Amino acid sequence: MPHRPFALRQQARTCVALAAAGSFLLAGTTGATAEPSTLPSFGSSDFGSSAPSAVVAPRLASIDNFRDVAGTGSGYVGTGGLHVRQGVFYRANAITPNAEDLATLESLHLTAVYDLRTEGEIAANPNTLPDGVRYEKIQVLAADPSGDVASITTKQQALEYVQSGYRSTVSDPVSRAGFGQLLTELADTPGPQVFHCTAGKDRTGWGSALLLSIAGVPRETIMADYLLTNEYSAAAIEAKLARIAAAKGPEYAEVYRQLLGVDSSYLQAAFDELDSTYGSFDRYLVDGLGLDMATIVNLKLKLLVGLV
Repeated sequence: MPHRPFALRQQARTCVALAAAGSFLLAGTTGATAEPSTLPSFGSSDFGSSAPSAVVAPRLASIDNFRDVAGTGSGYVGTGGLHVRQGVFYRANAITPNAEDLATLESLHLTAVYDLRTEGEIAANPNTLPDGVRYEKIQVLAADPSGDVASITTKQQALEYVQSGYRSTVSDPVSRAGFGQLLTELADTPGPQVFHCTAGKDRTGWGSALLLSIAGVPRETIMADYLLTNEYSAAAIEAKLARIAAAKGPEYAEVYRQLLGVDSSYLQAAFDELDSTYGSFDRYLVDGLGLDMATIVNLKLKLLVGLV
């Protein structure tokens, strides 16, 4: 059996990677100052090619905020200078594709879709998925997010409303359980997967921020990626604002703009809540989301080119 020694070496190297990553993360969760970016780099000679992947996420006209969590180009740079692997995790708004976009989704060979919307949102705008894709609803909100919107009359009120929602995403038990479940499913399920909410910006934006943080991507890069919603969904946002302006006037439309797009203060509110409550991202993963070490390591192995 001439290939057995090579196979054994590869298996041993993968075990070393798991052990090293696990040891680091365990230290990070017990010492509040450790961050994922300090995970040792594993060179391509030990764990396969570290060359960036060449998968490019398609732009979908009918799902305008569909994109690869890894970013465009060669993928974002994370731990140890390794690129985030493309074609593994996708993020989106409601998956209601036209015929052409449905065919494109089929070509991605998706294995699972995770719907982070409420029952009411799902009933109002159900997904259309390729055959054979597993569909799972995950609750990440304790209540319907639109309940208090009618009382908002100023831009500042709108900003504070959304910021409060992001802080709640970090602290609320329902949200923590839901995002813990999402990350566990993404870690344990093989093949390309998608998670989404209605607009693909808030609940989906936090899910993407978590994955990129696990990959060791700097927060400034995560923030820039988060703000891309304002570009990807620009046409849809402006169309909605035009309808609102026609019905309720341009001043109300400008107030509502804060709810349709994203602002850096929103994601920053979530990160600030995480830092003040848990002290480190590692503690949030373990103590807040209830993730075990195997799940975190598996996500790192999936996310970073060159670890496997």
